[in-house]
Amino acid sequence: MSTSYSFEFQQYGKLTIVHSVNACNLPQARHDIVVDIYERLPVPFGLVRFGVAPDHPEVKNVINTFTQTAHSERFYFHGNVNVGMDISVEELKEAYHAVVLSYGAEGNRSLAVSGEDLIGVFSARDFVGWYNGHPSNKELHPDLNCETVVILGQGNVALDIARVLLSPLDMLKKTDITQRALQTLAASRVRRVLMVGRRGPLQIAGTIKEVREMINLPGTKADLLPVDYDGIAEALNDLPRPRKRLTDKQAMGIRFLRSPVKVLPGADGKRVAGIRLAVKKLEGSGEGAQAIPTGHTEDLECGMVICSIGYKSLPIDPAVPFDPRRAIVQNNLGRVQGTAGLYCSGWLKRGPTGVIATTMNDSFDTARIILNDLEAGTLDMSIHKPGAQDITALLKARGVREVSFSEWEKINSEEVRRGEALGKPREKLLDVEEMLAVAWS
Repeated sequence: MSTSYSFEFQQYGKLTIVHSVNACNLPQARHDIVVDIYERLPVPFGLVRFGVAPDHPEVKNVINTFTQTAHSERFYFHGNVNVGMDISVEELKEAYHAVVLSYGAEGNRSLAVSGEDLIGVFSARDFVGWYNGHPSNKELHPDLNCETVVILGQGNVALDIARVLLSPLDMLKKTDITQRALQTLAASRVRRVLMVGRRGPLQIAGTIKEVREMINLPGTKADLLPVDYDGIAEALNDLPRPRKRLTDKQAMGIRFLRSPVKVLPGADGKRVAGIRLAVKKLEGSGEGAQAIPTGHTEDLECGMVICSIGYKSLPIDPAVPFDPRRAIVQNNLGRVQGTAGLYCSGWLKRGPTGVIATTMNDSFDTARIILNDLEAGTLDMSIHKPGAQDITALLKARGVREVSFSEWEKINSEEVRRGEALGKPREKLLDVEEMLAVAWS
């Protein structure tokens, strides 16, 4: 999700909207700051719109807070602008006192095993984008004409995918999952989902809430291997209370101490038919235990493999120093190294870990750094910066037409209208051209 936050500092006082996001942790509000957001898509909200599970509407309520901010007279949304292609980071720096890169992690970590390019192998990012209506995944056509799906990974994203695959259709019909995904799920033959992780039950990455949701999913039962839990009772004594709570119960379809060796093709050599796993064992105790190979392997039959082993950020512009090993922008507390006035936040700053609240707090930290630099004179407000005026002129000359927040609200109204006709909160538009047609109508 290519989003850049650009700050234009001007010497005039307008009302600052203080919104209700843990205000005690927010930096002190400034009355002389104008914020422009540049977003690659015509629609805002990024991960909240395209990453949060459709059956978690309470998490998406943060959109209400974002919308309050967007209605500030000192905030401007510039959708349909691809930073790094339509406009360069250097051009943004010329126009603004400060530029914040906050475009997340849209790359997928590779399995690096034979067979990962077979038909029926998907990244978690693409699969989530498919059922959440991301335009880049609208042509994805997962074939659910199989009984078993293997998900590699045991974090919250893996749990979300498993829950969507196995939830009763009547539960999903009331969410903002796309109608295309609903139709595919209605015809699904999937009856078994196995989540495979390389470590043991005490190291599972999913949160307590997500694991409990899977435990309580109607119409499901546990599918566990007792040998995976050898020694658990004794090990629990060494764990902090939150980890003990997490292991009170386990969701169905979990395989621990396994890592992928090869994705196995079917008779045609083109489509996935199974996966070969290396069997491991734990050495050590508690959360410090290490999973080491035993030398044994096992094969699982399946008709689909979904890789949920993590994301990685990608470089957006040659002018931005990027660490390819850690897949983050090189920075110190959010200050991009070697370039004054350029900042970063979120996964791009620290890597793809944490939940939405973690990323929001991280963004607050970056905002504090910017304000500290402003107070220290590192950001010189005496220098005139034209802001969006110059950027809009450049974009227009290059044939790029922006989408404003009020134009996004046309898209929003149309999606809500379509959703109401289907008994859903919204039915997302999947095609960028259709989004633009609605926005500019």
